[in-house]
Amino acid sequence: MMSFFKRLVLLTSMTMFTGAATAYFGNATFYDTGLGACGVQSKDSDFIVALSSELYDNGAHCWKHLTVTYEGKSIDVTVVDRCAGCNKYSIDLSPSAFSALAPKSVGRMVVDWSYA
Repeated sequence: MMSFFKRLVLLTSMTMFTGAATAYFGNATFYDTGLGACGVQSKDSDFIVALSSELYDNGAHCWKHLTVTYEGKSIDVTVVDRCAGCNKYSIDLSPSAFSALAPKSVGRMVVDWSYA
């Protein structure tokens, strides 16, 4: 049986070497794409995401990748837009990205996401 101290050292070293990313939790919805705030035209079939105005930070996160997870499924999306109506950690996905996680009929889902 592993002692508490050994487990703590093991977990700490795993975190140090894996570069664990901060996970955020929020609602995910989907939107009709087009010309995004990052200045690129996108299609509904692209795997893209809009961040809240708070996190968009005047484009500081344009082109960054996020890993979004819902019920054990994960996708990689690229930041290309700002979601004016989103709460701080909520995101707006393209229809294709949303559909890769759940049917669009769900409408809104609670996801966890992190910068990839």
